[in-house]
Parts: sequence; C-alpha cells; structure tokens
Amino acid sequence: MIATSPTLLRGASWAVLWNAAAKRHVYARDVDVLLSGGKVASISPATDAPPPDGATVIDARRMLVMPGLVNVHTHPTSEPAYRGVREDHGVPEQQMSGLFERLQAFRLDRAGNEAAMRLAYAELMGAGVTAVVDLTAPFDGWMDVMRESGLRVWVGPGYASARWGMTAPQSVTWNWDEARGRSGFQRAQSVMDEAEADPSGLLRGIVFPAQIDTVEEGLLRDSAALAKEKGRPFTTHISQAVVEVREMVRRHGMTPIQWAASIGILGPTAILGHAIFIDEHPSIGWHTTQDLALMAEHGVAVAHCPSPFARYGEHLRHFGKYRSRGVRMAMGTDVAPHNIIEEMRLAIILARNASRDITAADTAAVFHAATVGGADALGRSDMGRLAVGSAADVVLVDLAHPQMVPPRDPLRSLVFHAADRAVKHVFVAGRHVLADGSPTMLDVSEAAGILAESQAKMLRDSGQHDYAGRSGDQIAPLSLPFA
Repeated sequence: MIATSPTLLRGASWAVLWNAAAKRHVYARDVDVLLSGGKVASISPATDAPPPDGATVIDARRMLVMPGLVNVHTHPTSEPAYRGVREDHGVPEQQMSGLFERLQAFRLDRAGNEAAMRLAYAELMGAGVTAVVDLTAPFDGWMDVMRESGLRVWVGPGYASARWGMTAPQSVTWNWDEARGRSGFQRAQSVMDEAEADPSGLLRGIVFPAQIDTVEEGLLRDSAALAKEKGRPFTTHISQAVVEVREMVRRHGMTPIQWAASIGILGPTAILGHAIFIDEHPSIGWHTTQDLALMAEHGVAVAHCPSPFARYGEHLRHFGKYRSRGVRMAMGTDVAPHNIIEEMRLAIILARNASRDITAADTAAVFHAATVGGADALGRSDMGRLAVGSAADVVLVDLAHPQMVPPRDPLRSLVFHAADRAVKHVFVAGRHVLADGSPTMLDVSEAAGILAESQAKMLRDSGQHDYAGRSGDQIAPLSLPFA
C-alpha cells in the first residue's frame, strides 16, 4: 500500500457514518475524521485540538463527509467515444437496443481507448467514486492509467468464445471461435495476476467472461472455478437484451438466469451485469417466475445501471421488487457519463414509475447499493462505510454549493439536485486523488483532443464493419440537420 501522511478532516458539518449494529448508514453532525495509514483512524466530536504531527488539515466545516462510492460495472475505454452517437441510437427490430449494431460497426483505436479511459476515470472520481470495476478488452497501457489515477480498480480483462454479428436489422449471429475464448481466458489470468502484484495494493482482479451468450459452457464453468480458487469476484453480462434471452431460450429451453444456475456459476461472489430481462419482465413474457428467487437463493449481486436501458425505453422492473425478494443490489454506470450519482437518482425514479409506488426506492436504499452493496459484492467489508478501521476512501461534498442549499438532508440534495457538481474532494486509501473537483494525479490534458480524433476515425471507418456498409453518420445521424 502506498504510504500517505495523516489527513484530518476538521469539523465536518455533516457525516454519513456506518452503524454496524443496525447495518445501515446514519447521519452525524460536527465531527472530525482522521485518515491515517490508509484507514479511518478516528471519528470524534469536532474540536480545536492540535492535529497529529505531520497531519494535513482540511477545513470541512461546510462539507458533508461520506464513504466513497463503489461502481461495480463500467466500460471506461469505450463509452466516452459514443458521446453524440449512442444517446438516440437503437434498432427497433431488436427491442430498440443498439448494442449489437454498435459493437459490430464502431471500433475505436488504441489511442482512443486510452483517452476515453482517462476522461472516464476523471468523471468517476468527480462523481465520488473511489472503487471501480473496469470491464475491458485489455490493451498495453491499460493498467498504467489505473495506477496513475489513484483509484481502487478491479481489473476485468474480458474474453469470449463468440462474436456478435448482424446481416440485417432483425438478425444477430454468433460467430464461434472457442480457441480464441480459451486464449483470452489465459491472457486474462496473466493480467489479473499482474494487477494483484501491483505494489500500490489498489488493483485487484475480477473474472470476466464477457456475456452469458458468447461464452461456451465449459469456459464459463472454468471461469467460475478460477474465481473461487483465487478468491476473486466473478461477473458477466446476463439478461441484458431481449435478443440474448430469446437465443438462450432457443439453445437451452430456459432463461439465462435459470441456465446459469443450472451449470453452477451463480453464487455470493457473482455480480450479474444488468439482469433486467428476467422471466417476469413484460418484454420477455416467459411462462415461469423463477429468476428473482434463483438470484436471491444463490446470493448474487446485481449491477444496476439504469441509463442505457432507459434510453431504449426499457428498465429493470424494479429496484424495490428485487430488494424485497432478497436480491442484493449494487450500482454501476455502463455508459458515459460515468456519473453514479445520476444513476442513483434514475434508479429511484424508474422504480417508482414501474411500481406506481413512492416507497419502491428511496435515497437511503440506492445510497446503500452504491456503497455497501457494491463493496460487499466485491468481498470488501471495509469499503463503502465510514467507520473506524474502514478503508480511508472518503468523499467531501460542498454544502455551500447552490444546489446543495439548504442542506436539510444532504444526501437527498446530492442525489436529486447537485450530483457531481458538489463533489469537492476524494480520498482513496487516504491519498488525495481529487482536490477542488480536479484530479491530482491523472493527466487528462490531451485526452479530449485525442478522443475527438479517434471518434472521427471510428465513424469514418464504420462502413468496413457494418453489415450494410453504412457510415457512422448514417447509423447515428445528428440530432438536427444542417441548414
């Protein structure tokens, strides 16, 4: 672990503390929080006593101190490249999802991947994230940016046995190459081993067979076995598209969740990416109602990322129902912007609309999912909580920001009003990685220009990959025509 000098957060007006006995977050007023040795060393009533020798003092008198947010599902090296492309893009013949068309047609170059990643990591910490699961096809320099950022990162090198293709709007094909999947699995093991040997202690591996429908059964079983052997979490995309569910029903006569349970890959260390289109979802119309019970029985966590599906007119039905049925909930972003606070707000609104019930989701529930829910899914009971002995992953929110005023209930103001605009400081393992809203170690000075050039190339070259030979402007036209 990187050594850091102590930091005293002096006189925080508000704090979100962890009540271990009640297993919930609680508010406190006027506290001092001491970060030392990568941990929360003490939490005490605010005083004017001299700080510990060598400690940096931050005036927190007009701030909210809270645990860092845990983002369990992101694709930072690709999603920023879809700005201006993805927001209105969808294929009606595929239940409005544009996933398969985009991944076939749009391919970002290496320079664009790194630039996108830099911008996404700045967004992540700017929205109060201290720990992130990065799900990416590995490339040279990937972990260098992670190290530079100072964030805690679960490194998820993706691999698959098949690639999606399209021959028409209504068709998706699976092009199988099992040797390629096995080769990717071997490379992923090396990448995860390298991450866990990093001297910072901030990088960990997460086993990531990319999608339930693109990885053959034996490789899925071996992936889950590796996760268990190494004590790593396991994640995959599952029940993320109607096309996927129909294909899995065609192959196996059951839903993706049911099939995953039948082959033994569900368990307490599994994080299911999305898990939206379950058997009870109205867009599926399957004859069973087993999926939620199976998820609860096996103790999996769901990475809930509302934005991409809401853009297609779909959503998880609904956050409150999953929780009441015993399913563990965590939060992710999946798309740009990587703003988990906005995802929290959207999760609340969508749940209430789906259920026509204001109690279906609230600020406390989604904040729990974005902190403790994510930390527990990653096997880290010391994260997502502000308590003595917990990891010194801490966020300071500016209560003087106009959209936080009046701060009667700071978390509600943050989630429903200010979002990332009020995030002032972020600490990871006691290290100051965001100061006054700007990264302290991550260089983003040239990333925007590089990404713009790479996106332009990606759109120009799409005709080489698209099934109909279309340009990027044909696949995703501008929102307004030119005069």
